[in-house]
Amino acid sequence: MGNFSASKKLVLDYFNELEEATTDTVEEILTKYTTANYLWRGVYPFREINNQIDVAREFWQPLKKSLTRMQRRQDIFIAGNNEYGDEEWVMSMGHFMGNFESDWLGIRATGKMINLRYAEFNCIEDGKISQTGLFVDIIGFMQQAGINPLPPDTGSYFVYPGPKNHDGLLFEDADAEKSKKTLNLVNKMINDLSELNETGSMDCPPELLGRAWSENMIWYGPGGIGASYTIPGYQKQHQLPFRNNLKDKKFNGHVCRFSEGNFACFFGWPNLTNTPIGGFLGLPGGEVCADMQVVDVYRREGDKLEENWVLIDIPYWLKQQGVDILERTVNITNPKLK
Repeated sequence: MGNFSASKKLVLDYFNELEEATTDTVEEILTKYTTANYLWRGVYPFREINNQIDVAREFWQPLKKSLTRMQRRQDIFIAGNNEYGDEEWVMSMGHFMGNFESDWLGIRATGKMINLRYAEFNCIEDGKISQTGLFVDIIGFMQQAGINPLPPDTGSYFVYPGPKNHDGLLFEDADAEKSKKTLNLVNKMINDLSELNETGSMDCPPELLGRAWSENMIWYGPGGIGASYTIPGYQKQHQLPFRNNLKDKKFNGHVCRFSEGNFACFFGWPNLTNTPIGGFLGLPGGEVCADMQVVDVYRREGDKLEENWVLIDIPYWLKQQGVDILERTVNITNPKLK
């Protein structure tokens, strides 16, 4: 754990300039704040982009054109040293909010205010951003726009709040001992589930979850799954459908994992590999092994994890199985773009 004030300031300055940028000046902002060998990772259909100009043209310019007067509304802002290396990372989570006035990814504009849920990880090296992992909840966005590409959510999807105590914006560095305690608890939880996966069990005893999770846990899942409250609610509405309807579950590790204060986060590329056997997301099984890109952001209270914000690149997971929900959406609801 160290002093992250310089990295935090760099990222906040970048966010502020990016928010004020026009579609014509986005490239300039990206070039100013990122390294020459910049690596950007995003959800499907963007995936990996290896230079600032293409990031600006493929992601930021179309998004800023579609969501006019777009604001970044942060709920959590933390920094830390990557558990897998010496890099410093800064993570921001919240929503991009704007008026949806121009079609995006083939999704028809509503002309109304909309929120695009996001989690963004930025790696800082030599005073610039060298890597970004930017995950957005496209299915949650589609649902707000009146499009449901999947069967009904098992949980409840809505515009999720930030931490219960409204204490997630750590613009000043947190106590290192608190940070260590949070990361240790997250690692214990990950190890418990990894050991369970290795047994091949499709179930999960609630008492195993109770080792790390509060009885009143809140799990804020992606659009297509939704949110759940309490351990029984989480197990019924997400964990057991996930465990019972996917086989060959393999944990692949993370690109970065770190904590600050009572918060921790990670993302992988991919985190998981699994094979659907039928039932997950209300879909039939296809026996196709597919990768999952996942973001987890946690809040600890005392000795338990209380809240967990999760993004899963479900469109990419489905694309690997031959279902492109974005292409299908265009064909059905927005044929003018074909």
